[in-house]
Amino acid sequence: MTAEISLSLGPSPARREALATRIRLLVAATITYNVIEAVVALTAGTLASSTALIGFGLDSVIEVSSAAAVAWQFSAADPAVREAREQRTLRIIAVSFFVLAAYVTVDAVRALTGTGEADRSVPGIVIAALSLAIMPFLSYAQRRAGRELGSASAVADSRQTLLCTYLSAVLLAGLVLHATLGWSWADPIAALVIAAIAVKEGRDAWRGKGCCAPSAAAATPAAGPGADGCGCRPGCDCCD
Repeated sequence: MTAEISLSLGPSPARREALATRIRLLVAATITYNVIEAVVALTAGTLASSTALIGFGLDSVIEVSSAAAVAWQFSAADPAVREAREQRTLRIIAVSFFVLAAYVTVDAVRALTGTGEADRSVPGIVIAALSLAIMPFLSYAQRRAGRELGSASAVADSRQTLLCTYLSAVLLAGLVLHATLGWSWADPIAALVIAAIAVKEGRDAWRGKGCCAPSAAAATPAAGPGADGCGCRPGCDCCD
């Protein structure tokens, strides 16, 4: 009876494999898009002498490194090997958050002091708008699959993708406001807020707080009533 209850609380092996496959596909899509985004943003930023666009392009590179870490974890066919790689993947994602926060902060300070002001760039506006439309769906899909599977690293990487969405909004607002109203301070102020969020997410990823319980624990009665496949209850980080 206990074994039946235990199994009913977590996804079946077939479902877990389907979720792992879904995460692999989502990560591949994220990497592909971010490579394109990085090339466009870095090229447009260099042509327009825009540190904001260059910073956005570097953020795309960081996002690729985070997604690649998750891809490496889920490349293993054996679920036990994937779980063994979880902590290392989380550390890679955490470091990518810290690097992103550091760069965005430096870039924002440069902009506020008048040495890194964003110039008008139509390609920059287009790529920021596209990212704002595409990234939320990739983030949501991966976060949902990661929660059900009980993978803190997949959830953490989905947050990295979501942070890229926020940066897209910041970049788009900064470029448009600067081009139309001359508000060059709008982008760096918002970027500092994003940097603070990145530090928090990096700290949570380093501590393994992307999910309330590892996937193995999610299949036990200890998860309690009201918990999802991740072993989460309302109020937990991965349930937000």
